[in-house]
Order: sequence, then structure tokens, then C-alpha cells
Amino acid sequence: MAANTSSVTPRPPINTVIPPLVLGTATFNNQYVEDPESMPYRDIVARAISLCVNCFDTSPYYGPSEILLGKALDALMNPRPAAPGEPTPTPLSRSAFTIVTKAGRIVLDEFDYSPAHIRYSVLRSLQRLHTPYLDLVYAHDVEFVSPGEVLEAVRELRRLREEGFIRYVGISGFPVHVLCDLAEMIQRETGEPLDAVLSYGHFTIQNRKLGLPLVDGETASNDRECPLARLKAAGVGVVLNASILGMGLLTSRGIPADPITTEGKASPLVKWHPSPPDLRLACKELAALTAAAGERLESVAIRWSMEEWARVAAAAGLGVKSPVGQVGPTVCGVSSIPELEETVREWREVMSCLQEPDGPGSERRDKVLRLVKEKLWPALGPWKDYAWDSPSPGFVNTRTVEERGKIPTNDGVMDAYESLKKNALNNLPC
Repeated sequence: MAANTSSVTPRPPINTVIPPLVLGTATFNNQYVEDPESMPYRDIVARAISLCVNCFDTSPYYGPSEILLGKALDALMNPRPAAPGEPTPTPLSRSAFTIVTKAGRIVLDEFDYSPAHIRYSVLRSLQRLHTPYLDLVYAHDVEFVSPGEVLEAVRELRRLREEGFIRYVGISGFPVHVLCDLAEMIQRETGEPLDAVLSYGHFTIQNRKLGLPLVDGETASNDRECPLARLKAAGVGVVLNASILGMGLLTSRGIPADPITTEGKASPLVKWHPSPPDLRLACKELAALTAAAGERLESVAIRWSMEEWARVAAAAGLGVKSPVGQVGPTVCGVSSIPELEETVREWREVMSCLQEPDGPGSERRDKVLRLVKEKLWPALGPWKDYAWDSPSPGFVNTRTVEERGKIPTNDGVMDAYESLKKNALNNLPC
């Protein structure tokens, strides 16, 4: 086991830096919308900050997401007058928000966790996001590569941390047991735990595996049966829950079981979403059940996941600081301002109920809990807590061994490295 010899200036605990609600920008991407450039992405980011949602999660894998988010944040940090002669708006300080991105995943079936590519990816993200540092960087979708490659990537991210380009380092992925295995391995091999783990699609009204058995109010016979207990024992600082709508699965519109919709247009989600057709049909039934109860499936799914995760992750010691104490942090993706405002309304009700369990929001909380337990879970049948394989059987990384570590030399990213390095440590917040 290698001891941690990091000489980094002591950082505040990550659970005091990451806020309880994070805006995910995977939706700034043609996997979710036909033309991301035409989205009101600048307005969404500005409105998020006005609603005190000031942490943003992105990735180079999400198409133009980093670029669009960078443009939106740069417009707020370097504002221009709305019209000639009008005053310039007050610029937003970089310290007023938190940026989270990822490295290692290139496209759907291509990964490069080599130190050279990880370094290149982070430096490129700095340029795209118009920032001298990144608050948190994950090795992206770790189940697609070997544990040795993940370890190599985490070591490189930590070297970048020591140089002042990154504040915290984590991993992200789908299979919960893989996240646990890797968190344990990294602590064992490096003598230092991960700051953060991002799990997606595993704490929703359809799939609760990340929180079992705690979500049912039960206790495990041993810690190996409880993912959160394993992650806590591995020293992980915080666990974030993402994709609470199952990447579009748990919406009123849903995902067509057939690649061609009734309108004859191909659905962007159908092209890549890994859910089997029968699960999509089961989730469409959930939409009908919630509508019959006078609710929207999105609202119910958001409310249940945010509230239950706030409670369960905090109980496991993996939450973040909030005005009502420790709560489990959630990453929510939106593609419009109304979706953002709906999410924030639900979150504020969650916080209100946590602060005052019998207060005004308790009636809706109880209605959602009853609807999920009495109607939605029974309707799911065998699809309750189902998770598809990731990677799927037969997956092959299309980035060959010979290609790994080869990075562009004509885009100026690496050329700017030395000048960036000179000032990196001075730019980090205390």
C-alpha cells in the first residue's frame, strides 16, 4: 500500500463545498434534445444561480455541454451592457459557483484513462469552462475499464490537484457494486480515500439499489450488503445521486419501446438508452397511475428521490452541509426554465419538510410516499430495482491500446499548460 504524500494545502471537507442540489447539464446535449445550441442554456444557468442553485455538473462526453455551460458562466462573469449606454451588470465571481466535470469517457464506446489523456481532458475542460480550476473531477463511467486503469486515472487527477487545477477527485458509474469495489481498492492502494462518488440511476422510484436496505427502514445483516456502508467504510466523503428520472425513463412522455414513434420520428433517447422495451412499457404505466392520482410522474419521481436520498445518505454519513443539517446531495438535469423551477420548488418543499416534519409540506410528502409504495412499486412488478448491465455483454473499448495516451497537438490545449500551471495554486479558493 502506498502512503499518501500529498503536499496540497489543506482543503475544507468536501461536504461543506458541494451543495445539496446540483444542476446537471447532460441535457445540454443532442442525446436529449435535437439541437442543444437552440436551448435557452444561458437563461437556464442564469435562472439557476438566481434560485441559489450554484453548482453545475458536466462532462466532455456530453457533446457540447461543457462548451455551452462555459459560455453561460462566462457571460455572467464577464457581462456586457444589455444595450449601448446602459450600465454593465455586476459580474459574478468564480467563487460564487461550483463546477464539476469528468474525464476518461470520449464517446459511447470509447474510453481513455491514460494519464496523458486525463491531463489533456482536464486542461481542455478548463478552457471550455472559462475557469482556472475545477472544483471536482470524476473518472467517468469507471465500469467500462479495468481497475488498474481507474487507479491510474485517479492518481493523475490527484497530481493535477497538487498542481492547483482540481480541488477534489472522485469516480462516477452505474453498477453500485463496482463503485464500492473501486472505492475500497483506491483507499487500499493509495492510502487516501476518494472525495466523492457519483451514482446515477440507482436511487429512483424504479431502482433503489444504492440505498438498500436503508431505504426500506431495514438493516443489513452485514455491511457488505449495504452499498452506503461500504462507501462510508472506504472513507468516501460524499455520495451524489444523479439521473433520478432514469435518464428520461420516468417521465410522462417516457421512452418509446419502439425506435420509431407514432409520429414517425426517431426519438433521441431511443438511439442510446439502455433500458429494455418491457421496462419502458412498465414506466409508461407509472405515468398513467400518477396522472390518475392528479400528479405528473416527473414531479413524483423528483420529490420521492430527493427527499428519500436526503434522508438516507445523511443517515449513512455521506451527505453534505445544508441549512437543515446533513442531507444527501442530488444532481438534477433540466432542459428548460419551467423544468428547473419545478425541480427547485420540489427541493424547497423537501427542505421545509426536513426542517418541520409536520409542517405545510407534509401532506404532499405523505401523498407521494403513499402513491409510490401503494401504486407504483406494485405496478412495476419484476422491474422494481431492476438495473440493466453496464457495460452490456460483448462491450469492446474502441480506443485501442496503441491509441491510448495519444492527444491532439494542434489545438493549443497542452501549449497553454505551463502558463496555466504558474498561477494555478494562486487561483484556488481557501
